[in-house]
Amino acid sequence: MSVKIRLKRVGAKNAPAYRIVVADSRSPRDGRFIEELGSYDPKRSGVNYILDLERAKYWLGAGAQPSETVASFIKKATKAAAVPAVA
Repeated sequence: MSVKIRLKRVGAKNAPAYRIVVADSRSPRDGRFIEELGSYDPKRSGVNYILDLERAKYWLGAGAQPSETVASFIKKATKAAAVPAVA
């Protein structure tokens, strides 16, 4: 069983919104999934995604393959978590 971390579309027509999910690679894009890790709103400016980085790292360690878009979110979230907030 090949597991992927990918986007699942949930938005209305002309108003895209996505959930970041872990799913079997054979499942349809908007079909069954194993776990939901976050969300992505492309219409919002600035940081437009929410991601549970700990669970994403768990699934990557378990052999899940991220899509290109999700891989970029994981990279950005890892970089943001490594830099301490300056007050």
